[in-house]
Amino acid sequence: MPHSRDARPGRLDGIAQALDVLRCPVCGEPFDVVGGSLRCGAAHSFDVARQGYVSLLDGRSGALRADTADMVAARDRVHSAGVFDPVVDAAAQVGAVAIVGAHPGRRPLVLDAGAGGGHYLRAVLREAADRGADARGLGIDLSRQCARALVRGEPAVTAVTADIWRGLPVADDCVAVLLSIFSPRNAAEFARVLSPDGRLIVVRPLPGHLGEIIAPMHMLSVDDAKTARVHAALDDHVEVLVENELTYSVRIPAPVVADLAGMGPSAFHLDAGQIDALAHALAGDGVVEVTVSVAITVCGRSA
Repeated sequence: MPHSRDARPGRLDGIAQALDVLRCPVCGEPFDVVGGSLRCGAAHSFDVARQGYVSLLDGRSGALRADTADMVAARDRVHSAGVFDPVVDAAAQVGAVAIVGAHPGRRPLVLDAGAGGGHYLRAVLREAADRGADARGLGIDLSRQCARALVRGEPAVTAVTADIWRGLPVADDCVAVLLSIFSPRNAAEFARVLSPDGRLIVVRPLPGHLGEIIAPMHMLSVDDAKTARVHAALDDHVEVLVENELTYSVRIPAPVVADLAGMGPSAFHLDAGQIDALAHALAGDGVVEVTVSVAITVCGRSA
């Protein structure tokens, strides 16, 4: 069992609650806390940042683009505006039910792979708490800006930067609920870390999602074949238990339109001034009615 030596109070508190499930990305061994670092039995060492997250990137993912501070801030404003509230609520309900039904034993773990700022992860933990279940949260993202956002706010969660395509730095069979919400899906790794009765919750956009602003804001569209591709990738590793679609409309002003574009890949191709100009050309001083359309898929481990 991993243990702590010379742990620094405060900065390591968030790491401590998930230390038993974190694994070295190089060799897969458990960690001890030594000073201000995580160190495995093979002496691979990873420093805990002063903000309270740990980077378990192994140097092979440097060419990948990660969310910037501006993108994280834009996403936070979109959530504050309530654009995705029904999606957040739906994911929280499904996740909390899975936690309450989890096999008794150690404190259930909710893992958000591609966690962003942690809006969905925190919602699941809060809903579970309202139902009398005490769970812990672990958010993994490629972006250190996302990790910094993850460690702020309540309920507290453990934040790790890692590349999920290189493998999740997490032990086998330990995750009660795994969230993959508007993020890449490494189905093989998801199946590995899920507990036998664990649940994977995938939220992905449908072709009509944000359709009114996709072209005007130079955003990426969702093609009609995406559903088949997602199911093909999942079916090799997990069993789809249920899938529901959620579609609704929201009326949003130009600043929120700009943030919807600015929180995603468009921000890598357009600067803030260009995004704002496009949003105001579309909405002016009024509002735009925008469709939110997603699929919520719940999976378990294959028999």
